[in-house]
Amino acid sequence: MYKLTARLALLASLSLAALPALAEQFSVLLFTKTGGWHHKSINAGVDAMQEMAERHHFSLDWHEMASVFADDKLKNYDAIVFLNTTADILDDEQQAAMERFIQSGKGFVGIHSASDTEYDWDWYTKMVGRTFHIHPAIQTAEIDVIDRKFPGVERMPDTFLWTDEFYEFGAERIDGLNYILSIDESTYDPVADWGRVAGKGMGDFHPIAWYHEYDGGRAFYTGLGHVPSTFSDKMFLEHIYGGLYWAATGKGMRK
Repeated sequence: MYKLTARLALLASLSLAALPALAEQFSVLLFTKTGGWHHKSINAGVDAMQEMAERHHFSLDWHEMASVFADDKLKNYDAIVFLNTTADILDDEQQAAMERFIQSGKGFVGIHSASDTEYDWDWYTKMVGRTFHIHPAIQTAEIDVIDRKFPGVERMPDTFLWTDEFYEFGAERIDGLNYILSIDESTYDPVADWGRVAGKGMGDFHPIAWYHEYDGGRAFYTGLGHVPSTFSDKMFLEHIYGGLYWAATGKGMRK
């Protein structure tokens, strides 16, 4: 009896070993190259994204070298995440490869200073939707959920307090942006003056997260994510994963 049980256990283990590993849901390129300001939250963000990949069973490759932006390399991914990138980070050939990536039906996620990146690349600024203008000091404000159909806001209250570096954005770079979160400017001081540039806020409507379909693919952006500790906040990580899941798969929208 013992020999039979041991033999069956051996056969079972051999059979399991012969099975291919279960494939991940999708594959993501996480890109954190900076050509300007380097956010302290990048390391916390990378750690959080790696844990997210394990939790939600998707593959994640982290790169800071722009050489990964080539057709033969990008074809392995379903979405690209720009995590606190800044300034000019891709050359013309690399930009063209990213454009073809999105045009093939893939997705993009921009976090915080992804909107402070590649100002001279018109295609990119339209994909992100708006560009960074200025920000006041880090402070607490009330954020409102304005779109309940987008994934990642399921457990967010309608209004909640949040502490971050709240960007003031320029005008829409493209029509058709779908807004998810907005900031109530009456709950914090949006005034900032850096000498060469100043800001007084965006007025009655101050969006901070949005999404849209773009040039054959999908793009999601959130302005949250300056403070390193945000990347250990469960609600914020659900917000990021909701956007990533939609960008990578086109799924998750509720009717």
